[in-house]
Amino acid sequence: MAGIKALISLSFGGAIGLMFLMLGCALPVYDKYWPLFLLFFYILSPIPYCISRRVVDDTDSASNACKELAIFLTTGIVISAFGLPIVFARADVIAWGACALVLTGNVVIFGTILGFFLVFGSNDDFSWQQCPILSPSPPSYSSPPPSSPM
Repeated sequence: MAGIKALISLSFGGAIGLMFLMLGCALPVYDKYWPLFLLFFYILSPIPYCISRRVVDDTDSASNACKELAIFLTTGIVISAFGLPIVFARADVIAWGACALVLTGNVVIFGTILGFFLVFGSNDDFSWQQCPILSPSPPSYSSPPPSSPM
């Protein structure tokens, strides 16, 4: 049941982050939709790490080049997502208030993405394989199972 609660919390966090992004774009005071380009960064940020997890054999505890490259690329994407609204605001493409709303949305969205990988990224009790909705569970008996006559 903890997996379902985490999934609901993460989806709520994603909705709040997208709300801040949309407020930074659509409020009548700001009325510029340039910050919606950040949606590309939201989509691209988990891709390097997901690819490296598929390629890399995770049996050794030492770090390897593929995983380090994926973390480096993800860091570059996240920093670019924070830098783009600031560049837009410095160039007077968007207002500074819209920049603040978009940066707040960035913090929430990337925190949600990080939370998803922390909760569902390992093969423990909270992973997708162990989710009660997705995997069959053994039947639970309210009373002891009937014994077979011999």
